[in-house]
Amino acid sequence: MGFLLRVVVNALAIMIAASILPGIAVDGLVPALAAGLLLGLVNAFVRPVLLILTLPITLLTLGLFLLVLNGLCFWLVASLVKGFHVAGFGSALLGSLVVSAVSWILTALVSDSGKVVVITNRPPR
Repeated sequence: MGFLLRVVVNALAIMIAASILPGIAVDGLVPALAAGLLLGLVNAFVRPVLLILTLPITLLTLGLFLLVLNGLCFWLVASLVKGFHVAGFGSALLGSLVVSAVSWILTALVSDSGKVVVITNRPPR
């Protein structure tokens, strides 16, 4: 259930990014779900290999190269999924930032079981 929930969260984040950024377009719900699924798979399998291969430049740039890697992964997904369009690398970079932020917020609000979690801040007793 957790993986399917993450696919839906990624699809919603991609649709939100497409509505906010002019260089990103999604033709419908099915391409968004396909892009969400593929983005999850790329982040699970391809991104760790890229992280290891680019570790020296990532250390040299104090981690800022990770933003470039996220943009490249986003751009890769857009090139593989029909109906999901990214205009260029700049749009992919901004899109990956928006998708990361929206996914982080949605994942914080929804637990792995699919239930909405209410976050409260109570003082310790």
